[in-house]
Amino acid sequence: MLKDFNLLISTSRGNERNACSEVWYLLGELGDKDAKVDITPVIGLIVAKTSLNPLEVINKLKVILKERPWEFRYILKVVPIEIVIPAKLDELKKISLSLIERIGKDEKFRITVEKRHTSLSSMDVIKAIADGIDRKVDLKNPDKIILVEIIGNLAGISVIKPTDVLSVEKEKRAL
Repeated sequence: MLKDFNLLISTSRGNERNACSEVWYLLGELGDKDAKVDITPVIGLIVAKTSLNPLEVINKLKVILKERPWEFRYILKVVPIEIVIPAKLDELKKISLSLIERIGKDEKFRITVEKRHTSLSSMDVIKAIADGIDRKVDLKNPDKIILVEIIGNLAGISVIKPTDVLSVEKEKRAL
């Protein structure tokens, strides 16, 4: 598995290799011919490292999905990842200080933790990050989401708007 990635992609069980090819092809079409894509130890989950801005990739993939939905056969969801760090509470606590400036004083936020192959508790992760953030919390309608994706001993973190994740099925239903 790649130790440094900026896209986290889910697919259905058994289609990891096909999804890797699909992601690699789509990233090439967006202009990154040297993108790296790899499977993870988690069934149905792959990672990619692109030289493109991961948030822009999400928006461009949404455009491709609207124009040519048949190009998305294996990808179910694409999540942008801004930084990858060791999945340790002290590291997560440290990174929370740099996240504060990404959330405006008048913005509300939520912390979402997705964890796989780890013994860390979601509440411990949330507490480690939230301790250093002095913004209002809104679990239902946040302006920003601090997304923590833990895979084994690595944690991918992003500060995103709720619309910054590509859910292929939701987008197809909206067509």
